[in-house]
Amino acid sequence: MEEYLYKDENYKIVGILFEVHKNLGKGFSEIVYKDAIEYEFQQQNIPYQREKEFSVYYKDTILKHKFYADFVVYDKIILEIKTVDCFNNNHYNQCLNYLKVSKSKLAILANFNLTSLEYKRIIDSKK
Repeated sequence: MEEYLYKDENYKIVGILFEVHKNLGKGFSEIVYKDAIEYEFQQQNIPYQREKEFSVYYKDTILKHKFYADFVVYDKIILEIKTVDCFNNNHYNQCLNYLKVSKSKLAILANFNLTSLEYKRIIDSKK
């Protein structure tokens, strides 16, 4: 049986996502949910970085465009927040790019724009 990647950390993060959704519901902008998530991380002493910047390396140079992950939690999990009608390939690809540039293995993509919280675990299978 394959081990569940970062099981305990994932459980805590997803619990916070559900707590925020339970209290705020749907309809707010992404920034409101990010502020609430940050509040919960602080209350629970969960280590995180918000709007973490990542450079893109290409051959012997660093490209001008940078990526900004909504959160990096526990210094190893990317958390990307959305308020959309439904996830699409661009959202998944964005998370895969974040995994690539951060050298992380797991991203959690969360959508607060529905009656129930929607989230997906995205694992970089190349690691």
